[in-house]
Amino acid sequence: MAQYLKHGIDVDTKLQTDIRVRENVEDILSEVEKHGEVAVRKFSEKFDGWSPDSFRLTQAGIDACYSDVSRQALEDIEFAQAQVRNFAQIQRDSMRDVEVETLPGVALGHKHVPVNAAGCYVPGGKYPLIASAHMSVVTAKVAGVPRVVACAPPFNGRPHPAIVLAMHMAGADEIYCVGGVQAVGMMAIGTESCDPVDVLVGPGNAYVAEAKRQLFGRVGIDLLAGPTETLIIADESVDGEMCAADLLGQAEHGVNSPAVLITNSEKLAKDTISEVERQRHILPTGDIAGQAWDDCGQVILCDDYEEMVKMADFVASEHVQVMTRDPDYFLKNMTNYGALFLGHETNVAYGDKVIGTNHTLPTNKAARYTGGLWVGKFLKTCTYQRVTEEGSVMVGEYCSRLCAYEGFAAHKEQADIRLRRFAGQNIQGLDTLPSPRKPAQ
Repeated sequence: MAQYLKHGIDVDTKLQTDIRVRENVEDILSEVEKHGEVAVRKFSEKFDGWSPDSFRLTQAGIDACYSDVSRQALEDIEFAQAQVRNFAQIQRDSMRDVEVETLPGVALGHKHVPVNAAGCYVPGGKYPLIASAHMSVVTAKVAGVPRVVACAPPFNGRPHPAIVLAMHMAGADEIYCVGGVQAVGMMAIGTESCDPVDVLVGPGNAYVAEAKRQLFGRVGIDLLAGPTETLIIADESVDGEMCAADLLGQAEHGVNSPAVLITNSEKLAKDTISEVERQRHILPTGDIAGQAWDDCGQVILCDDYEEMVKMADFVASEHVQVMTRDPDYFLKNMTNYGALFLGHETNVAYGDKVIGTNHTLPTNKAARYTGGLWVGKFLKTCTYQRVTEEGSVMVGEYCSRLCAYEGFAAHKEQADIRLRRFAGQNIQGLDTLPSPRKPAQ
């Protein structure tokens, strides 16, 4: 039976935080709805101290960012985007349009149609998440989205040059230096200078995630990305030093980032806890990562692989790193995860930054029902049909009776009019039916 050697934050505390976030986001979006760019500017000044003449970058402003980025950084971004683009294209190529004759004279099909406009949010407050530009903008462009809007907040009082460069290299059609709820609201609702988009994607803090939740329906969203989560599944084939490094490697995202170890080795569990304590005091970001570990870290001791799978599916973590003698056992048997990292040779940072799989992944147990961002999030699978007269008669006879069972007279007439015209069937039309009596006065 699984034992918790370390617990994380309680659910009630998290719920109270969520309520406060929800109310603040409602107020900001309401003002953006009413006042457009005036509201966007108001909140940009309030939260970021940023109020340029225009939030949208000109080509000259974009070009200036290139001069502020080293050649090595440019090449590194090019390499990362090439990997993301290649895998996204492989995914896109796996999605085939189809058309097939399902009955004589009946052809059914579907097409994968890109949305017309996508809004990509790139976080850049605490850390400038350059990689989020690759993950969202590149993927949207591979999907065929004709208009991609990209937003990132200012960093140290200006547009972050590497983020801007990454957005531009990825193919963004409009680049704005504005962040937070006001940026998400601007893209979804639209303002005087930014037309609304059809879908919002990209990670962000709790406020950005809540804004996407409130805007869902008005626009599509990729998913509700909460604090970064990492889960290490390990046995005695790996050591506590590596487990601790991989736990802290994601915990540094923020003080509310859960980091969980599931193991069948009590020795490894204790060694990892000791190593976390040692490494947190060495890391430059150890204050953040250490606080996340104190508040949200968990260590779960299981009896065997089967129980480890059960607990891992219950946790349903965003990132799941498997460092066991048989990592393929977990690939075969696990069902709830954002992304798997199989073996000690790889790690979550590879997926976050460069290897090609997308780093925008489900959190807060959403891995139970969705995967992460990919080209399919920018595509609508739309069906169509075409039918010959002979096929229409065959289907129409069934349709007429089925509509009658449900009492849908107008639906029935859609089938009947075709039966009369294409097969000459003697079926009464609406013009031959008696008019319903008017109720007595």
